[in-house]
Amino acid sequence: MKLSGKTIATLVAEGVEDLEYYVPLMRLQEEGATVLTAALDLKPVRGKNGLVITPDAKIDELNPQDLFALILPGGWAPDKLRRYDSVKKLVKSMDEAGKVIGIICHGGSIAISAGIIQKGQRVTGSTGIRDDLVNAGAVWADEAAFRERNQVWGRVVADIPAFCRELVRALTE
Repeated sequence: MKLSGKTIATLVAEGVEDLEYYVPLMRLQEEGATVLTAALDLKPVRGKNGLVITPDAKIDELNPQDLFALILPGGWAPDKLRRYDSVKKLVKSMDEAGKVIGIICHGGSIAISAGIIQKGQRVTGSTGIRDDLVNAGAVWADEAAFRERNQVWGRVVADIPAFCRELVRALTE
């Protein structure tokens, strides 16, 4: 189990894409990681497809020094989460520390608001935020998944297997 003893946080809010939350969570648990589900408060949230997720921690109580990595799943949750300073501060701190951040689908909205996209950087995600990513200075790549610096990018639900492979590779190198 390559990730034993490592703590990874996944950020959620109402409308998170259920599969983009659950599949990476289970894949990281298979590798021995402790995966914390973090939200704005500890109330259960309902995923985009109706599954109920109970948070383990509040985002504003997470310490980036205690985390090995961060996952930003898509759905409608990123549009809600990107509005909070605690979310942007956590994402920015993790990026500045060079820690792996997995970003899939609409998760790129949080990356934009946190200011972690560098000019000319390759990104992917839902075509629904393509213009936003490009306007933030990124270069759009229509690829299933890849790593750019310490960030692992995934396009959409159908690309979750490729995203998980690239994520585990980045976390275990």
